[in-house]
Formats: sequence, C-alpha cells, structure tokens
Amino acid sequence: MKRAFITGSAGFIGFHLANLLLQEGWEVHGYDGMTDYYDVALKQRRHEILSENPNFHATEAMLEDAQALSAAVAKARPNVIVHLAAQAGVRYSIDNPRAYLESNIVGTFNLMEAALAVRPDHLLMASTSSVFGANTEMPYSELHKADTQMSFYAATKKANEAMAHSWAHIHKLPTTMFRFFTVYGPWGRPDMALFKFTKAILADQPIDVYNHGNMFRDFTYVEDLVKGIRLLMDAVPGGPESAVEGDSLSPVAPYRVVNIGNSNKVRLEDFIDAIEAAIGKKAIRNYMDMQPGDVAATWADASVLQKLTGYKPQTDVTEGVARFVEWYQSYYNAS
Repeated sequence: MKRAFITGSAGFIGFHLANLLLQEGWEVHGYDGMTDYYDVALKQRRHEILSENPNFHATEAMLEDAQALSAAVAKARPNVIVHLAAQAGVRYSIDNPRAYLESNIVGTFNLMEAALAVRPDHLLMASTSSVFGANTEMPYSELHKADTQMSFYAATKKANEAMAHSWAHIHKLPTTMFRFFTVYGPWGRPDMALFKFTKAILADQPIDVYNHGNMFRDFTYVEDLVKGIRLLMDAVPGGPESAVEGDSLSPVAPYRVVNIGNSNKVRLEDFIDAIEAAIGKKAIRNYMDMQPGDVAATWADASVLQKLTGYKPQTDVTEGVARFVEWYQSYYNAS
C-alpha cells in the first residue's frame, strides 16, 4: 500500500486530496495545526469525514513544532509528501505578517528537514499564482519572471520556491512546486470570496466588490486541482529526459514549478452573476477601490501540466459555483 503524508489535511485542498487518495486505496497521514484563522469546527468536520476511513491517520500539531513534525513524518514513512499547510490570505498578511514568516518560512523549512530524513520518492509543495505579482504578461507561464510580489504572503511563497530548489539541488530530493490559481468549491475557506459572497447574498447583506468589479481570476475547481496534484505525484522530476516542452525543470536539480489552473480568465462580475444564478437572488454590490497587496488579474498557462500528465482542468465556473452553493446550503441549512 502506498503511503502519503499531507500537511494541511484539515484544510480545504488537503481534505479533498486526502479523500481522493483514500478512495484510491492509499494510506494517508494528515498533519494539521487546527489554527483559528477561520472556523475550526469546519476543519474538525473535514478530519472527522476522513477518519471514517481506517487508512487515515492524523497528527494535530503546528508546522513550527519541528520535533512533532519530524516524528509524524518518520512514523508515516511516506512514499510521497504533499505540503499544503500554510498561513494563507493576501489581505491578512498585511495585518499579521509574522504569522506568515513563522508558518510559511520556518514551518516549510521544518517540513523540508523532516522530508530529508525519510527521503520520499517525491516531495510536492504548494505555491500560489500571487508570486507573479506585478507581472502583466498573461497567461502566466512557469518560465515568466516572478520577482515583484505585491503581498508578504506572496513573498513567503516565492521564498519557499527558492528554498525548495536549493534543497533539491543539495540533497537530490525530487521536488515539485505547484502554483494554485483561485481555488473554489465545496468545503471551501470562509475567507474566500465565493464563501463570503454566498453567505452575504443569502442574508440580504451587501458584498464588497473590489476594483469596481474590474478584476479577473483563473478560477480552478477544487476537484480539478487535486486531480492535477494526484497526477503530478507520478511526474517525478529528474534529469533532462524527464523534461517536456516549455518545462521549468531546473538544469541543476530534480525540481520544477507547475501551474495548476483552468486556463480561463473570468471577470469578477461574471463570477458574481454565477453565484446569483445558483442562489436565485441578486446581490447588493458595494463597489470599492482595489485592496492593498491585491492584483487585478490572474490567468494560467497550464500547458506544462497537460504535457506532464495529459490532464487539463475544465470544470466551468457556472457548474462549480452551483456545486458550492448546494453544499453551502446543505451544510449550513441555509436558503
């Protein structure tokens, strides 16, 4: 039986990935700090669902606790490690940057050290489309420069990419960084726009629409995303023979960066229209200026993912939003 170690297993993406691997017959060891950045009850419920499978085991501890993390990884003896745990959120990083330093920098270093001790076949770690920062050349390619981050959150994630590359080079540990593009879907995070908009519309409360609605995002449905991660687990970076056209494969390390996105730029106003259609109620739109640290648009070139795995995320926003709204109304008994 193959074994996976997933950090952030009680989180939105970690929950879905763990569920997928369990369905495939993997043994999954989850690791989560259960922080109160958002509703802990939602995280606990995700772990409860995963725990219904006897092949799921979990450790509740912080990434910053190097001893606990190392012990959990050693006990799990994983074939693959997927590092998803992080302090997320662009806007919160303005108010509490130290949380990002401790979780995303120190915590990720602790994970890299723990991985080195067990030497899995493949280490995969999450980055973000936010690393592209002020870059306006779109769609974003893995080969584009990403040196102008506009939030401290994005800066910590770019630092993770650099840390991981050096680690892969020095220790010959096959490593893939994947850059997420605005993930959404059932069991999503309450701090994300879809969750907040749905909650407000159902309660007849206004929603804040930044940059007066002139924003675009490459919305990626969560089940598409975790399928992409699952397939990348088998696409282990190695020497030049493992390269594909347009690849970001390092010339000096078994390391690459891969975009996971829908490759479809969607206007924020159209996204809100889809939420309204799914709920059957119009939103009260409060148009505002751009928030500090935010970017006006993201758009993924996911051709490397497709060449490596043969897979292309394709869930339409209208369909994905409808699935989220159905889950939200069921989970919160809201209508």
